[in-house]
Amino acid sequence: MSDIIQLLPDSVANQIAAGEVIQRPASIIKELVENAVDAGATRIDVNVVDAGKTQVQVIDNGRGMSETDARLAFERHATSKIRQASDLFALNTMGFRGEALASIAAVAQVELKTRLANEEIGTALSISGSQFTGQEPCACPVGSNFVIENLFFNIPARRKFLKSNATELNHIITAFERIALVYPDITFTLRSNGTEVFNLPAVVLKQRIVDVFGKRISQDLLSFNVETSICKVHGFVGKPESSRKKGAHQYFFVNGRYMKHPYFNKAVMQPFERLIPQGEQVPYFIYFEVNPEDIDVNIHPTKTEIKFENEQAVWQILSASVREAVGLFNDVPTIDFDTEGRPDIPVFNPNESAPAPKVNYNPHYNPFDDTPQSALQAKNSSRWDDLYAGLQTEEKPELSLFPETETPSEPTASGIIEDKSPAHYQYKGRYVMTAVKSGLMVIDQHRAHIRILFEQYLRQVAQRSGTSQKVLFPEVVQFTATEDLMAQKIMSDLEGLGFELTDLGARNYAVNAIPAGLEGINPIEMIRDMVVTAMEKGAGLRDEINEALALSLARNAALPYGQVLGNDEMENLVNALFACPNVNYTPNGQKILVILSQDELEQQFR
Repeated sequence: MSDIIQLLPDSVANQIAAGEVIQRPASIIKELVENAVDAGATRIDVNVVDAGKTQVQVIDNGRGMSETDARLAFERHATSKIRQASDLFALNTMGFRGEALASIAAVAQVELKTRLANEEIGTALSISGSQFTGQEPCACPVGSNFVIENLFFNIPARRKFLKSNATELNHIITAFERIALVYPDITFTLRSNGTEVFNLPAVVLKQRIVDVFGKRISQDLLSFNVETSICKVHGFVGKPESSRKKGAHQYFFVNGRYMKHPYFNKAVMQPFERLIPQGEQVPYFIYFEVNPEDIDVNIHPTKTEIKFENEQAVWQILSASVREAVGLFNDVPTIDFDTEGRPDIPVFNPNESAPAPKVNYNPHYNPFDDTPQSALQAKNSSRWDDLYAGLQTEEKPELSLFPETETPSEPTASGIIEDKSPAHYQYKGRYVMTAVKSGLMVIDQHRAHIRILFEQYLRQVAQRSGTSQKVLFPEVVQFTATEDLMAQKIMSDLEGLGFELTDLGARNYAVNAIPAGLEGINPIEMIRDMVVTAMEKGAGLRDEINEALALSLARNAALPYGQVLGNDEMENLVNALFACPNVNYTPNGQKILVILSQDELEQQFR
């Protein structure tokens, strides 16, 4: 029997490795920028064309590479930081993944120019699909200049799975931000098709956060810094009033590496349980410094999930740190009152008794009644006697549940007012109850209104028939880089709903008009919520984006819980609900109404 096991050629092995390391253009930028950071760069410039599909360029002023190192860097498992297996667990740097450059070169065309500081001439080399196509001396600045072109040119099946340019650029910006937030002392720039997206000078950490996410976040951040024998934790957490339903900027970093950690997220949010509305989140930027031997960064291919050895202890430290920061912010300062000229208040003596003050008054006195007091008392007594007598008769007085909304009509022969409209009952400002043939129907008024408005806004965005209402004083909404990309994509849909936004530059927009009927709603938060919702849906399907916009707007404009409704308003709500194609559930699947059958009601009284 012939042998069937064979060693893979390097080109195939490199392409397989690339499948793990290089998933999209953002992966290339992450690897190259992290390498530049480790090379001691103080300035890193990133340029992309067609969201990196056509070209990615990363330029740094780090220490550069020699002619030999430049060639070896593209070999599989080439690294300057690992000499034995135990070194993997003591790394403090970022770009240690040995197969990164080899993986990039396996699926793209690469050109590199690099020079050491003590060399007068640098090295230029080119690689295509793992094959070296040239290497020669060149004149270039100190550092490295990588140009990656035609990603997945030799693997069409992989290339077709890349998303739209907007989606891929969104991933690039996300990867870029995660690195820029860790190294505020490095100058970063990012350009897309020649347009500047970020220009981040070297600053202190808080200013870097402001430069990335806008000036508005500056006033929302509380700082903290705690150092223990287990770890050091520092950073910023948002004030309670900065909470948002969606799109809160939340970042964890450990030893300079971005990570996701739902367990630690609960530690941050726990101190806010009674300070913010349920379901909302606050922004935070939290940095851990721990012994590299106490964490494992290799439990996930993208290294965004990290295992801590002392996870529970770190949780307690983090929660206490956030609680202290929020507690210091909420402390009420003591007020030093001026005591000059204060009255002399005697000290209380428990052995001395003081009589309670008495007030003499006439409970029957009415200054607007000229009737003698004795006649008034007789009149009141007669009225209550008549009412008591009436209650003893078989004909009880008719009472109305909605006297303030009762519609007058002609008296009947018996003299009783007849209400021709069906009666509804509102329970605790939340539910509308009404009798139906099969029993008692209970409607959640907020969810019902969401369904009604959703259908209305969906028609408006499809027909671009939304009615605008000018605002007296235009407000300015500021987006992050990723939010701005989506805002530009859905701008025509927002206009179809009735919004009018003017681009002021630097990702700022003036809100000049909003859809009619939304008075009293914060337009800035509403627009930002709609953009974040559209981002969650993705930029692929127009119908899904339209539905997301309509649902987001409906949620903001719907009747709140606690809103008191008159009978006519409840009647209109019920009628509008039953004109919708789906009366049972909201667009996101929440139940709108329940019907308690006659048998179920009677069962409660047995």
